[in-house]
Amino acid sequence: MSLTLGADFDEADLVSRGTQGDLDAFNLLVEHYQRPLFNLCLRMLNSPEAAEDAAQDAFIAAYRALHRFRGGGFRAWLFRIAVNACYDELRRRRARPAHSLDVRYGESGRTLDVPNRGPTLEERVQTAELGGAIQDALSALPSDQRLAVVLCDVQGLDYAEIAEVMGVSLGTVKSRINRARSRLRASLIQRGELLPSRFRQTSGDR
Repeated sequence: MSLTLGADFDEADLVSRGTQGDLDAFNLLVEHYQRPLFNLCLRMLNSPEAAEDAAQDAFIAAYRALHRFRGGGFRAWLFRIAVNACYDELRRRRARPAHSLDVRYGESGRTLDVPNRGPTLEERVQTAELGGAIQDALSALPSDQRLAVVLCDVQGLDYAEIAEVMGVSLGTVKSRINRARSRLRASLIQRGELLPSRFRQTSGDR
């Protein structure tokens, strides 16, 4: 029977089929999670090419390890594999010479997932610049804080899922997210000209 991804997406059933070697079922899981998994890797690695490689490695590793999945949160389990792939890439980078071949957003034709809200060229440019500023601020964070805030504020995982992905306590998750948000806020305030006018500090706010 041919399987398709639809509104009646049954993750538990697909995982069960996948553990029994049903490649079609696992491919539907890949289709469902490929965008969020790629975006997670992109935020962590700041390189579309590296993110594609890490996401692909994660799906291959997940398929090979699926028979060891013992229930619980499949998304958190899959994301943890992706996070490990990202950390492997970050370790390889530290072992390489200081110069990097990573491509900045825009140079590769990709931008951050910041929606185009305006029809004008100026608005599109401002959106791209804001996206770049956000990614720069994310990239400056320690990797554990970056991961925590991306999982929470970009991927929408709850604290319990994040704790499972990161292998830490709920208290540690909350601390890392709070520290990351504080540092991101301070960094973006310094680039206030890129923020929407409602977020900019005015003379009356000082």
